[in-house]
Amino acid sequence: MLRTRLLTAIILVPITVGFIYLGGLPFLGLVICLTTLAEIEFCQLMSRRGFRGTHVFGIALVWLFLLDGAFPDWSLMRPGLAAVLSLSLGWLVFRFGRSNATDWAGPIASGLYVGLFASSFVRLRGLSVHGLWSTLLAAASMVMADSAAYFVGTRWGKHRLAPVVSPAKTWEGYASGIAAGGFTGCLFAWLGRLVVGPGATMPPSAGFLLGLLIGTVAPLGDLVVSAVKREAGVKDSGQLLPGHGGMLDRLDSVLWAGVLAYHYVVWFVS
Repeated sequence: MLRTRLLTAIILVPITVGFIYLGGLPFLGLVICLTTLAEIEFCQLMSRRGFRGTHVFGIALVWLFLLDGAFPDWSLMRPGLAAVLSLSLGWLVFRFGRSNATDWAGPIASGLYVGLFASSFVRLRGLSVHGLWSTLLAAASMVMADSAAYFVGTRWGKHRLAPVVSPAKTWEGYASGIAAGGFTGCLFAWLGRLVVGPGATMPPSAGFLLGLLIGTVAPLGDLVVSAVKREAGVKDSGQLLPGHGGMLDRLDSVLWAGVLAYHYVVWFVS
């Protein structure tokens, strides 16, 4: 299990870093692909609980938020949101008797969640000054926090963090994840200044605080998806990534890291 998990990470990490470096349309295309898969998995989890919603409307919302994040001058959000909601409600009326309002709400809620959170990463990478290194910092901080929590929790964890939702998570792992996030944030801020100069990234102290914030708050994304999976009666959201489960399993905390990083940079750094 551990070996498979590491091999998958060795393949995925360089690819992801490459797309982050490229930015622009390549990065947007990557995010669209990954979040579309995550949204499909989210809808499938809800389907296991009897929801009969139409996945296409949730996917449409994800794409709408991502395009709005990449091209804010196009002003897509208001007309696009109105169009998706109108079409989905019209489809609900057309299928009345075979689906109900609860079925309609499932894909809409998941699309809002995945799309809104993922669009923050697109907006973060699109920042003219801090975009590249802040995106690398946020992604690395979350990955290292998640990895530290996994390894420390597996090896030394004794006190359960959320026994009802996710029995495997421990306070020891959670604390180590916070520490790893802070250290990684500081390290990447320092590396950014070393490589491209102080104007291209935040100070190491600000990177440390952002890493701590990500390590502290972003695991809630994992717990949210764990709660949905527990209701659906499954361990993983899918089997796409060997050793990691589905795409939603891999992105659950990353989505929260993007929201935290974007607003942190905009409000306190830029």
